Amino acid sequence: MVEQTSISKVLVANRGEIARRVFAGCRRLGIATVAVHSEPDADAPFADEADESVALGGTSAAETYLDVAKILDAAARTGADAVHPGYGFLAENADFARAVADAGLVWIGPPPEAIEAMGSKVRARALMEEAGVPVVPGCELGDGAAGDDLAEEAERVGYPLLVKASAGGGGKGMRPVESAAELEDAVAGARREAESAFGDATVFLERLLVKPRHIEIQLLADTHGTTVSLGERECSIQRRHQKVVEEAPSIAVDEDLRDRLGAAAVAAAEAVGYVGAGTVEFLLADDGSFHFLEMNTRLQVEHPVTEMVLGVDLVAEQLRIAAGGEVGAAAREPAIDGHAIEVRLYAEDPAGGYLPQIGSLTRFVIDGAEPFASPAGPGDPAGLRIDSGVEDGSVVSPHYDPMLAKLIAWAPTRAEAAARLASALAAAEVDGLVTNRDLLARILRSPEFAAGETDTGFLERDESLLERLVDPDGERVHAAAASLAAMAGRRATAQVLAFAPAGFRNNFSEPQRIGFEGGEGDLAVTYALRRGGLEIAVNGEPLEGAVLRSAAPGLVDLEVTGIARRYRVRRAGDVHHVNGPDGQSSLRELPRFPGNEEALGEGALVAPMPGKVIKLAAAEGDGVEAGDVLVVLEAMKMEHELTAPASGTLADVRVAEGDQVEAGAALAVIE
Repeated sequence: MVEQTSISKVLVANRGEIARRVFAGCRRLGIATVAVHSEPDADAPFADEADESVALGGTSAAETYLDVAKILDAAARTGADAVHPGYGFLAENADFARAVADAGLVWIGPPPEAIEAMGSKVRARALMEEAGVPVVPGCELGDGAAGDDLAEEAERVGYPLLVKASAGGGGKGMRPVESAAELEDAVAGARREAESAFGDATVFLERLLVKPRHIEIQLLADTHGTTVSLGERECSIQRRHQKVVEEAPSIAVDEDLRDRLGAAAVAAAEAVGYVGAGTVEFLLADDGSFHFLEMNTRLQVEHPVTEMVLGVDLVAEQLRIAAGGEVGAAAREPAIDGHAIEVRLYAEDPAGGYLPQIGSLTRFVIDGAEPFASPAGPGDPAGLRIDSGVEDGSVVSPHYDPMLAKLIAWAPTRAEAAARLASALAAAEVDGLVTNRDLLARILRSPEFAAGETDTGFLERDESLLERLVDPDGERVHAAAASLAAMAGRRATAQVLAFAPAGFRNNFSEPQRIGFEGGEGDLAVTYALRRGGLEIAVNGEPLEGAVLRSAAPGLVDLEVTGIARRYRVRRAGDVHHVNGPDGQSSLRELPRFPGNEEALGEGALVAPMPGKVIKLAAAEGDGVEAGDVLVVLEAMKMEHELTAPASGTLADVRVAEGDQVEAGAALAVIE
């Protein structure tokens, strides 16, 4: 039993929304907070939000958030008496946990021995088998396993299979393998990514279950002998084994299955002497059987959905347990109220191969969402929570994960929660970066999601989910609204005839013209205000029955085909951001007199972001087909396969393996 103590100041050894979430929990308990930050994060919201902050002096994770000595020095200098690791970075590092305790600080997490036991997926599988928890068939691979030995092990496990990193999580170091022909490349790639992300290249093979659901059980355990299950979350909608949508409870779990999953999770935790908040993950087969996947010895990214249906603050529980207290009364007897769904909003381009985006977020507004809302009252009619690490003007850098925020909705029913969340996403003003917002809204509105017919392969099966919310016809109207808002803006700043209405002409004149580059190609808008009303066309096609009700620089009321809609318009440089009832468009205004700037040809492959070239998959002179992998780039903690933009001959390879490249750099040219 941990001796009862008090915690007065917590250093959070993490960044972004993770740190802000822990700060929110501490504030509710009157506990002071300390942030540590890298140089790129010096102006980030989390660094500003803490009571005190310490610069770690570096850019990469290795020289900042993973530097144990720097973090402990920051704790000593600020007088912190406890360290919370958040989730990610050092959260599941047993050596860090020991170092914190050795420094005389309270470690807000499980015992180092439990972290070690579950930190190796290979060892964890063996422990679970001993504890009677069902596991997926698999085997460990030795460091030198290759050739016939590797093929033999794979045949023993059976195809399809999954190559998995023994350390870490988050989908890193994982490769699905359908046949023997893919095996060696998959193992090599998984080892590289695992070594880069976790410093441990150990991988193992595991049978890949076909169309399983991903179900996880939230646990709390104290030093007084209490270990409780707080019910399940479903996290089946994933991409590259990273969760995209999470919900509680699961539509696939009834009371009997919930009890059996909970009992297995408690057995898993007790087998390693677990203390604190943790999650045991299972794969649920379509025959109702379930198999242990892994245990996350930390708070999970998706913990807010559990908080919102139970009214339990999991960070507060962590703090109470770390101080030697007992699991709280509400958590000891959890009662599910309603339904909660969480989505992860990323700066990435789903239609462009999910490539991460970097740059400035010029505007980030989701109306009605309460930041880090207290989970004490899930019945709040608003029911919308946002856990975010960014705000207007934040910069998404290439150094860290590109997640912008988690948006969570609660409602009495699953259908209401999904509708509330999809509506909030569609109306959100997210300017400056391409995001997966439209994908998330389409998932929530899909018939398969409504029916609960989703599994871990859902996103790969339905390419229609990648389509933008605003269709081509809608984008034409958005371009018209942007044109009319720009007209109103010019009128508002006019130096002469300021009294005249927008678009006024003393006699007949040619229509005004403005061009945009949209998601579906170029859009040429012509418009004029005549005595008979508005004349407006896009690409030479008139907008039927267009009536301008009002126009201001940021707000346009426009009627088309008898339907009146209101459009919010914001301009940042040459980009016009338009929000309407159907979603958001970002339209780049084309120059009226284009220059003759040199452009790369259509056969050029360019780097979409800064990164390191770790593999060249083709050589000069090779014939390639559009879509063939040419270069593997390591950036933002993941490997990204860059494919040929056209078919032809690889005429010029401009990089070598190991090269660091900047965004926009030409990597290869195809003739």
